[in-house]
This record gives sequence, structure tokens and C-alpha cells, in this order.
Amino acid sequence: MTMSTAIPVFEIGLNALSALLDKAEAYAEEKSIVPSVLLDARLFPNMFALTQQVQSACDQAKNGCSRLAGIDPPSYEDNEKTIPELKARIARTVAFVKTLDAKKIDESADREITFPLGPNKGHMKGADYLNHFAVPNFYFHVTTAYDILRHCGVEIGKRDFIGAIPIRVT
Repeated sequence: MTMSTAIPVFEIGLNALSALLDKAEAYAEEKSIVPSVLLDARLFPNMFALTQQVQSACDQAKNGCSRLAGIDPPSYEDNEKTIPELKARIARTVAFVKTLDAKKIDESADREITFPLGPNKGHMKGADYLNHFAVPNFYFHVTTAYDILRHCGVEIGKRDFIGAIPIRVT
């Protein structure tokens, strides 16, 4: 398996997250819930709200892949206030990640990656950064976004979380 296999992992996960937001928007309309109620929901008072979970999932994908490709990640303002704005951020992230040079990502396995870690800087080899930092953090935020929506009553399940993966059924 190559390092660039992360690109479709992030793409599928982000597209699934966008589809979850579609279901959240439909649920809010059906139940006469102001969408900001869902966007501001969180699992625990000291955890990020749904909006920040989506922003963070996007950041893990674009920042992780950028660093592995050896380029500075683009900066996104965290100013989304609506479901359509969050979906646009997801689409922008997917489009960006798909432009990255897979060969450069593949060559990063043994290269040291430096990244912000709170007020400090983290340092890891590329393969460790991808497998033990970027991907787990990405799934943490996607999972937490899913959990917030499910907790709020949005009717979603495992297939919604997994997204459109290429499964051949015989």
C-alpha cells in the first residue's frame, strides 16, 4: 500500500460527511429545527460543536496531504455558519486534495514532517504522521460529527458513515 492511498480515503470520508450534512439539513427542515441548533450541537461542553468537527475533518485531510506532498497547506477561514457553507468547504477540500502529486506523497514515507501541535511543533516520519496522526484525527472528527447528528436524532447509520466505497457484491 502506498502513502497516496490516503487521497481516496479522505475523499470518500469527506463525501460521506457531506452526505451526512444533506441528511441533517433534510431532518432540520422536516422537524422544523433551525439548522444552527444542529451546527452548534456538541457531545460534551468542552468538545467542538458540529461546525468545528467538519472544519477540523477538512483541515486534517488538506493539511495532512499537503505536508506529505511537501507543500504548505492552504489556509481556510473558519467562518462557515450554514450547512451549505460547510458542504462548500468539504467540496473545496476534496477538489484540493485531488490536485496533489501522488508521487510526492508516496516519497514522503521516510521524510520528517513538521506540523503545528498546539503551541509547539510536532515531528514525525511521513508514514507515522499519516498512519498515527492525520488519518486517526480525520476519523475522530468525522466520527464525532456523525455522533453529534445521530445524538440529535438524524436518522443515519453505518452505511452513511462509510460512504460510497467501491464494494462489489456477488
